[in-house]
Amino acid sequence: MSANLAQKLIHSHLVEGEMEPGQEIGLKIDQTLTQDATGTLVMLELEAMQLDHVHTEVSVQYVDHNLLQEDFKNPDDHLFLQSACECFGLWFSRPGNGVSHPLHQEHFGIPGKTLVGSDSHSCSAGALGMLAIGAGGLEVAMAMAGFPFYLKMPEIWGIKLTGSLPDWVSAKDVILEMLRRHDVKGGVNRIIEYHGPGLKELSAMDRHVIANMGAELGATATVFPADEEVQRFLRAQGREEDFTELAADADANYDLEDEIDLSTLEPLIALPSSPGNVHKLSEVAGEPIYQAYVGSSANPGYRDFAMAAEIVKGRHVHPRVSFDINPSSRQILMSLVNQGALGALIQSGARIHQAGCNGCIGMGQAPATDKLSLRTVPRNFPGRSGTREDKVCLVSPETAAASALSGCITDPRTLEMPCPRITVPEVVTTREDLFQPPPETDDPTQFELRKGPNIKSIPDFEALPDELEVPVLLKMQDNISTDEILPAGARVLPYRSNIPAISQFAFEQIDPNYTDHALDIREAGGHAILAGENYGQGSSREHAALAPRYLGLRVAIAKSFARIHWQNLVNFGVLPLTFENPEDYEELDQDVLLHIESLRHQVAELPTVEVQFNTHKTITARHGLSERQREILLAGGLINWARSTRQKQA
Repeated sequence: MSANLAQKLIHSHLVEGEMEPGQEIGLKIDQTLTQDATGTLVMLELEAMQLDHVHTEVSVQYVDHNLLQEDFKNPDDHLFLQSACECFGLWFSRPGNGVSHPLHQEHFGIPGKTLVGSDSHSCSAGALGMLAIGAGGLEVAMAMAGFPFYLKMPEIWGIKLTGSLPDWVSAKDVILEMLRRHDVKGGVNRIIEYHGPGLKELSAMDRHVIANMGAELGATATVFPADEEVQRFLRAQGREEDFTELAADADANYDLEDEIDLSTLEPLIALPSSPGNVHKLSEVAGEPIYQAYVGSSANPGYRDFAMAAEIVKGRHVHPRVSFDINPSSRQILMSLVNQGALGALIQSGARIHQAGCNGCIGMGQAPATDKLSLRTVPRNFPGRSGTREDKVCLVSPETAAASALSGCITDPRTLEMPCPRITVPEVVTTREDLFQPPPETDDPTQFELRKGPNIKSIPDFEALPDELEVPVLLKMQDNISTDEILPAGARVLPYRSNIPAISQFAFEQIDPNYTDHALDIREAGGHAILAGENYGQGSSREHAALAPRYLGLRVAIAKSFARIHWQNLVNFGVLPLTFENPEDYEELDQDVLLHIESLRHQVAELPTVEVQFNTHKTITARHGLSERQREILLAGGLINWARSTRQKQA
């Protein structure tokens, strides 16, 4: 029977369930990826599970987010992560090596393998023909402990690519076109699989750009075939032996289909403050800008930086513009040095930053107040840059560089120069010794976790009660992101391993008084929240579920949830409910009192939960939980469930 590539990857790793869309399946995981904004919790979770050694083929801990060392917090966490890699048997990528996703593609990505990562952009690895999925840290910890990774079987969405990209149009414009057509919810519960003759126009790193921002569509994963372009990439990395040709069968079918003629595309821009707010660049050209920014996991390839270098070569950026260059890896930085591109960028007036996530996650490079910032980053949610009222736009490297020269949004097609032709080096300089390998020892007890004073154990949470009567503290609109639930940035993320401290920032962009109100009533039973569509979109950081749970959140009722955040809520014992009748959302207000009787019975035995309010209104809400997830929620979260499961197996 013919199959598409996503189906082949799932089938080859399926350990539980049936491949029917919407049904829960369990997958064997070959590789894991963690980064330092989420990895500290993962390591604390492994400690709480009393794990002795990871059970995956490859697990890598990267330090790429929290690179600013304003005080002891971040460097202490870096040492903690390094010690955890020694204790549990992971590879360790030191600070300054670069961004996790391109680094993983360079050094560890293998066609046909599965990967789960505690970063929503872990889907980038799909560029090499992997099934790569972003998840909450606790699910990644479970995969590292040898448990299957569970998810609802997605629909497979085939995107046929035809034609060739015109001059001045690149891979970023392809994924922006997808967002223009389908917005930030278009990929929810779907795997996007690209196929067709247009693929030959896209290098492995071009595909990385597209796969990376599949997260912005809400997709579970993005899959590309492993073909000659992937083989060429692995050969350049000195890893051609890792190549396996993978593709969909010629007569494969898809649950949904779409087609993009690459030759019809033009430069696009996502205006503030959503990746789905996409417009033709020509429609907004001329608006003055403050910043142009090249780099991040969304545009991490040599071509992206070299293209910017060729555009500004021999010229100088506009005096009003901060032209920020964020190399994605040491390898890319060395290639830029060897090819002379870095010199062209420096001479143009660009600011060269260390290899890492940097301004993409709000770690420096914040834009000025009420000034446009053009960035090649993957997302532009409100305040993510570090400036509260930011105006971040998502663009290609061509647009960023052209606009840096003129000082305003500039269509690169209007530049008085031919479009540069970038030749990617056939062989790159690799440094495996920049990674600390897992210790070769049969006695991991010789190592110990090094915890600084800011690292606190994960709080214990009680089981789900049988009766709940709590107030609704917040009512929110559609597309609330995890950045709005719990901000990132240099001010907040240093507390990522200290839940009581980081909880003080929860929902501050929505209601600055939320934390005080939640703490006042936490001991009386906690509280609930209401939300619109796509609640919890964006980053996979589980702090956005864990911090509100620490503050007493017990129930979240929304029109719909983003996949990762929905699972994170379950993992920490918060009941996620979906309005059966969306009109009920309109009739409820903040501060109403919510009451649920026989809650444990309803969760365990029924597909719906009856919720009463003190306004004399009763609604029916669906939980959509599998039998396994019901057990997790009843236990009070995944850690409690895992402890119980391991005890039964002992």
